Amino acid sequence: MKLSARNVIKGTVVDLKTGPVGAMVHVDVGGGTIITSTITAESVSDLGLAAGKQVSVIIKSSSVMLAVD
Repeated sequence: MKLSARNVIKGTVVDLKTGPVGAMVHVDVGGGTIITSTITAESVSDLGLAAGKQVSVIIKSSSVMLAVD
């Protein structure tokens, strides 16, 4: 598969919280960093996601916001 996105980070699913419609998927990308993605429950099933599964986190955004106190 080829993608236009350049922000592709490999990681491992460490936790899933699935509801009736949506799911929160927590992915360990190394160095103590966890990325959380909200996807549909149907996508969790279609992708066969479970703790321990290797995945690629793909980030495509038109803007990135930063904040400081």
